[in-house]
Amino acid sequence: MSKAAGRTTTALRRAALAAALVAAGACSPVYRHHGYVPNERDLLELTPGVDTRETVADLVGQPTAGGVLDDSGFYYVQSRFRHFGPLGPQEIAREVVAISFTDDGVVRNIERFGLEDGRMVELSRRVTDDNIRDTTFIRQLLGNLGRVDASTLLGGDE
Repeated sequence: MSKAAGRTTTALRRAALAAALVAAGACSPVYRHHGYVPNERDLLELTPGVDTRETVADLVGQPTAGGVLDDSGFYYVQSRFRHFGPLGPQEIAREVVAISFTDDGVVRNIERFGLEDGRMVELSRRVTDDNIRDTTFIRQLLGNLGRVDASTLLGGDE
């Protein structure tokens, strides 16, 4: 093989290697973040039963969304998407902070949710609720209809 042919082969190998590296780099994933969620340090500054809608907006910022029907709370939503090559974006993480208020506009509860297997999962909750306030009397009454045991109604202990 002549020197010119050897140089040409080496140049072709280098060009092929450079093209392979560029192609591999083009297929690396790109991550994008959408939305805003206050960090835990800022949320710890809020006190349920004391802070109001105005102080929440001042301390942690305006919410991404508010209560749709009755303006019952503030919702902060943040998502992380992975873009890979020609494939469409895939949501790989979602976090929601829900701050609910009483009728007087005072913070009632602060909850943090995450996305696990496509379902919202509660990550933390600052105040425990008995859930009676959000459930009507009729719903509680009808919810107990399926829990009646026939032996109890008939008076038998067999």
